[in-house]
Amino acid sequence: MAPRTTTARPIFVVAGIGAGAGTGASAARLFAANGFRVAIIARGADRAEKLASEINTSGGEAAGFGTSDYTYKSILAVWDTIKSYKWPSTQESAPIRVALWNTGDPLFKGFLDVSEQDLNLSLEGSVQGPFAFARQAVLTFRENEVDDKGKRGTLLFTGATASTRGNTWTSAVAAGKFGLRALSQSLAKEFGKENIHVAHAIIDGGILTERRTVDQTDGSKDPRDTLLHPDSIASAYLYLANQDRSAWTWELDLRPAHEKW
Repeated sequence: MAPRTTTARPIFVVAGIGAGAGTGASAARLFAANGFRVAIIARGADRAEKLASEINTSGGEAAGFGTSDYTYKSILAVWDTIKSYKWPSTQESAPIRVALWNTGDPLFKGFLDVSEQDLNLSLEGSVQGPFAFARQAVLTFRENEVDDKGKRGTLLFTGATASTRGNTWTSAVAAGKFGLRALSQSLAKEFGKENIHVAHAIIDGGILTERRTVDQTDGSKDPRDTLLHPDSIASAYLYLANQDRSAWTWELDLRPAHEKW
C-alpha cells in the first residue's frame, strides 16, 4: 500500500512577535488553531523558535525564522528561506496564503531628540522592511490558484494612531507609519484586480501585554475597557483573511471601549 500523503495546509507568515505576548504572537497562535502552518519571523532566532515550539506542543505546526534586522535585504532572504522550508508533516510545498507585517519600534521622542539612528530604525521597520515583505508576498500569491474565497492571498499590515496623524512626540513613528499606510493603500489598489487582498489595521490605543499596566483613570476595573487585547486583534485579522472578494475591507480601525479618541 502506498503511504498516505498529507494535504498541504496553507501557510501564514507573520513578521514581528515582540516578546511573545502581543499581536503577532496571538495571530500566530490563532491562525495555527485554524488550520494554518505558521512561519514566524523575528529579530533573533530564539524568540521565533520559542513561539514555534509552543505552537507545535499545542498541536499546531510552526517554524521559526530569525533575522538580525528588518532591512530590505534581510527580509528578501528570510522569505526565500521560508519558501524552501520542508514542513515535517509533508515533503510537499505548501501555499503561503496570508502574510502579516506586525513590526514597529515605539520611538516616542520630541523632534529635536530624534537621532539619525532613530529615524533609520523607524523607516526600516515601517517602510523598507514592509516593501520587501510585500514584494515577496505579492510574487508568491501570484503563483497561487484562486481559493474558495476568490483570492490568491491576503497581505495584512499593523498600523497605529500615528498612521493618520502626528503628535508632539511621534515625528519619527508617524513618518514611518504614514508610509506604511500609503504602501498598503497603493498595493490594495494595484493588486486587488489580481485577487490579492491587502488590508491595513489602525491600532488606536495601548495593547494589553505583561509589560503594560492598565490605565484605570476612568474608574474601570476591566483591562479590556482601556487596552486592546492582542487576541481580539488577532481575531480581526483572521476575519480579514476569511473575507471573500465581493466585500473586502482595506482598513480597520480598532480601539478599546474607553479610548479617548
